[in-house]
Amino acid sequence: MPDMRIGGSTVLVMSLLATLLLDVACDRAPRGARLTLIGVSDHANEYVSAASDGGMMVALAWAATSETTGTNILAAMSSDGGETFSAPVRVNSVQAQADVNGEQPPRVALARGVDGALSVVILWTAKGDSGTSLLYASSRDGGRTFDPTRSLPGVDAPGNRGWESLAAASDGQLYALWLDHRDGAQTMSGHGHVMQHRDRPEATPPVDGVTRAQRSQLFVSSLGGSVPPKGIARGVCYCCKTALAAGADGAVYAAWRHVYEGNQRDIAFTMSRDAGRSFAAPVRVSQDEWQLDGCPENGPAIAAAPDRRIHVVWPTLVRANNGEMLRLFHASSEDGRSFTPRVELPASGSPQHPQIAAAPDGTLVVAWDEIAAGRRHVRVATGRANGPDGITFAAEAAGVDDRPGSNPALAVTPRGVVLAWTRRGETGSSIAVERLDY
Repeated sequence: MPDMRIGGSTVLVMSLLATLLLDVACDRAPRGARLTLIGVSDHANEYVSAASDGGMMVALAWAATSETTGTNILAAMSSDGGETFSAPVRVNSVQAQADVNGEQPPRVALARGVDGALSVVILWTAKGDSGTSLLYASSRDGGRTFDPTRSLPGVDAPGNRGWESLAAASDGQLYALWLDHRDGAQTMSGHGHVMQHRDRPEATPPVDGVTRAQRSQLFVSSLGGSVPPKGIARGVCYCCKTALAAGADGAVYAAWRHVYEGNQRDIAFTMSRDAGRSFAAPVRVSQDEWQLDGCPENGPAIAAAPDRRIHVVWPTLVRANNGEMLRLFHASSEDGRSFTPRVELPASGSPQHPQIAAAPDGTLVVAWDEIAAGRRHVRVATGRANGPDGITFAAEAAGVDDRPGSNPALAVTPRGVVLAWTRRGETGSSIAVERLDY
């Protein structure tokens, strides 16, 4: 693999699967931080997710699309906390076997078994014979190669499913969460994220949103088979991403957007204390009362902190200045049965795609994308405990030209939080990676 020096930056060029060329470039971020750009030439590189093993291993997974190759899932690994990354490899064993978008990115998790062996697992959506399905592939050699693609247990049913999330527990157990519509008929458009129910004649009186949503379920399973696939909630808002986290002592936490009475689409939460075998009745994180006869396509994010507090961030519509606008909020819980009052984060410009990570010292890092001055870019805020006042969030000072792009992802390492996002330019898009101190 040749190593060429160009203007002080390292560019690695190699053949990828005989047809793809890889360009990995290092540049300088506007604030002086080291910025790494990863991507496949002449492809749209987008919808990244990130994970770490709690140490210095970091994995990225994203989609690379072109007219000639279709959409493939790629992965790249770092063993130094996000400073450098390996050359990407294709994850899906069948060419173009992926169908993803911003609310349904490929999900990655790192799991260590009781013997200390590391597994890299990536989960993504694809079109199936009778609807969308969920596929995954595993690597047991640090992400250099991946086993043949497999179907996630429990997805061999008609209808569509997706908006998935993936989490690894400290014992190496892997959990998957997704939205499932096997109980209803539907048609999908675009990437499968616009839902229209057409299982009744047009002359039939319309069904209210709450009743209609009972056909949508929240499913969970484990990849190792200890938790068989099962529905744990009905009445879910069908095309907002889910959020999943695994804590200590067999705790599993899930958040999603739910359809409440009056067609209010607020965030719900449930948890398991027995490694996913049973889940508590869902609780409403916040009474936002976002009334909408449709899907916001803007789901929550969740993190389990070292002190076992659960943190949730989500966007919702608020009324202000004689109008309506999206705002971003945070709430937390000590017991999973009730949440603190929501606290607004310093976002503006219609925040979307929020992510949250909890650092070992308790610092919270939240990333999202928003529009400012006509451009979408990624913003970051940090949250720290402020005595009896709870958690106070402060946003980075950022200009419009900072982090142009969307769909951020976060991974925690001992040296900082790795931030990745889709960086769009005039000639295409790449995956940008930056390491943030906390």
